Amino acid sequence: MKITLSTKSKIGNVDFENLEFGKIFTDHIFVSKYSNGQWSEGEIMPYGDFLISPSARVFHYGQAIFEGMKCYKSENNSLILFRPDENFKRFNKSSARMAIPEIDKEIFFNGLTHLLKLDSEWVKKGDGNALYIRPFVFASEPSINASEANEYIFMIICCASKSYYGDQKIKVKIEEKYSRAAKGGVGYAKAAGNYAAQFYPTLLAKNEGYQQIIWTDSNNHKSIEEAGTMNLFFRIKDKLITSPTSDSILDGITRKSIIELAQSFNIDVEERPITIDELISSFENGELKEIQEDLKDIKEILLDPEDGLVVRVNKNTYWRKQVDVDDIKELKSFKLTITQAMWVVYVAVIGLISKIIWGD
Repeated sequence: MKITLSTKSKIGNVDFENLEFGKIFTDHIFVSKYSNGQWSEGEIMPYGDFLISPSARVFHYGQAIFEGMKCYKSENNSLILFRPDENFKRFNKSSARMAIPEIDKEIFFNGLTHLLKLDSEWVKKGDGNALYIRPFVFASEPSINASEANEYIFMIICCASKSYYGDQKIKVKIEEKYSRAAKGGVGYAKAAGNYAAQFYPTLLAKNEGYQQIIWTDSNNHKSIEEAGTMNLFFRIKDKLITSPTSDSILDGITRKSIIELAQSFNIDVEERPITIDELISSFENGELKEIQEDLKDIKEILLDPEDGLVVRVNKNTYWRKQVDVDDIKELKSFKLTITQAMWVVYVAVIGLISKIIWGD
């Protein structure tokens, strides 16, 4: 693989204690190009702008997908990814849905491994610190013919990050007009256009004082599907309930891990449709259970964004229009902190293997 090093690192100018998500990028980038029916080996080069034709199909037909993953640094300076094989599988699943050629596993992980080794100093130790990794691919062929492209560019960029929500209070709205995705569509893919289509209704919600939207089914707006940046879990009686994956719901990796972890502890998990009315009814009759025995007024709603955040809902929440959620540190009903839960998954207690990219 060709590697061209940056002549001057930007890391000395970065305040790692005050980061705005998605703004500060590392010194290098991995690039592989697709043409004549195959992907190139790829190369690493300094991060920077590049030229692209204004007729590139991505600009006209939105043929682009991406993934999001994080790299952490352990106390012994090992770089650790959480279930990266799952991200790779979902990347190619999204590509296939958008008629984009699937990337070779060797190219994906070889490029990622070398990139992380090169920019390892950007990964900081400590709670909440991580390097956000963004693999993406887009149609680069210069043509406005309305069909799939014959040329693509695959890239991996990385940015320094803290916890996505941190300690901020999150206020979310249950959407009853707009839809994120429809059955038979591309909702299960991390297609760029999926997210662009969310921006307008999310902007309206933000203007009303909310930070996120909980999306409902596109037919009747009665069944809960997922939130803007996370899947949803509810504890009703002694069951952990989440909506089933479908072609309108993203198959979240944290979601999958929580389900498998919960089942390994013999927690009853149901993947089934859950309506807003059921949620309200469960709350009103007390079946939406308490999160801690000594806090009788706290009810439970769990959200699993990329950080594995767990939140709580106050008893005065008005479910149909909004929920007010505060970051909590422990998932008492599971007898594990989220950090411990993720670690249990990491060390393969339930047979899940994370990948150590670099370390002793």
